[in-house]
Amino acid sequence: MNAYTNMAVGALLSTVFVMMSVSIASEGLFHSEAPEKPGFEIVAEEAPAEGGAEAAAAAAVPIAQLMATADPAAGANSFKKCASCHSADPSSPNKVGPGLWEIVNRPIAHHEGFSYSAAMKEFSKDGTVVWDYEHLNHFLAAPKAYIPGTAMGFAGLKKDDERANVIAYLRSLAQTPAPLPEPTTEPAPPATN
Repeated sequence: MNAYTNMAVGALLSTVFVMMSVSIASEGLFHSEAPEKPGFEIVAEEAPAEGGAEAAAAAAVPIAQLMATADPAAGANSFKKCASCHSADPSSPNKVGPGLWEIVNRPIAHHEGFSYSAAMKEFSKDGTVVWDYEHLNHFLAAPKAYIPGTAMGFAGLKKDDERANVIAYLRSLAQTPAPLPEPTTEPAPPATN
């Protein structure tokens, strides 16, 4: 080895030795214990059981009553939150989520070419369950509470009027929009919003 190599290796080893010594000394001088109680806790909400209370509470007003005053134009504006993952085009290509053209009364988990989660496939009961107004209302209120295990990461639309507007917009995404739900004669329970 030549003299320059020896000096470079010596300088490296000396630097490592000094850094280790400073690290050990500073740990001894400035050692801090872990706090008994964290400064703040992040509490992750557990998903309730299928059809959980959160989904029922969030969608307490009957959908027929909500749809009577729903505004598809306002729903189109709110749908912008959904457009990054879902297509509203008639060709209805799949994105992160399935295309939503003609979604109302379409069998759940049956959009061609989309790979649905096991939870969504199970909920659909092999395509016998459809995206009617009730299912859309409850699912859009709290997706993970209504269908636990769904891959849809959206938190939901908590406001009844906004959710109804989006459903009205989804209804308009069809050659022939599905008929509106019939209003019930029973009084509506009080809104929880």
